[in-house]
Amino acid sequence: MNLPIFTSDDFNIFKIDGLEPRMEALKEKIQPKLHALGEHFAHQLSIMTGEEMFPHVAKHARRKVNPPNDTWVAFAANSRGYKMMPHFQIGLWETHLFIWYAVIYEAPNKVEIGQHFEKNVIQLKENIPSDYVWSMDHTKPEVIPHEGLSTEDLRSMFTRLQTVKKAEILCGIQIPREKAIQIKEDDFIQTIQDAFEHLLPLYQLK
Repeated sequence: MNLPIFTSDDFNIFKIDGLEPRMEALKEKIQPKLHALGEHFAHQLSIMTGEEMFPHVAKHARRKVNPPNDTWVAFAANSRGYKMMPHFQIGLWETHLFIWYAVIYEAPNKVEIGQHFEKNVIQLKENIPSDYVWSMDHTKPEVIPHEGLSTEDLRSMFTRLQTVKKAEILCGIQIPREKAIQIKEDDFIQTIQDAFEHLLPLYQLK
């Protein structure tokens, strides 16, 4: 199965002004690639998690004025949606490609997930690769490198997930666009697979 890679033109779509023109380009150029990746990795993640995983390509349907600054395909064990579930993502901003494990603010079991993370904080500190990053807001590109975090820093993030209503937590990798557009297909697929394997222990702590 030939799977798509992302090109410089794909990343440049986020420079297009206006909601409708940018959405038109996303639907024409990016979403077919996300659907293909979604079909492939939903199968892979179903095997890895032991649960049937469904791909969900972002529709950005709530947007009325501002065009999206990023887009993605998410994977969750629910055919109707992913935002309320712990989930995985593959997607891109203008500046980089990302692969995430994500628990966003709509998830009703955030408190329990935060408790499980906190209970396993030492193992997570040791087992998450040093070049991985964390985010506390899926709508912003800024991240926190895992390498620079202490056990107490992580514990604080996990406590926040339990106590702040709008809190979120994401963990994964970012690939700068300059590197992403040069990756060959086989390497790209292996990079995603490796990331999901490293993030699987987080998913299992739910």
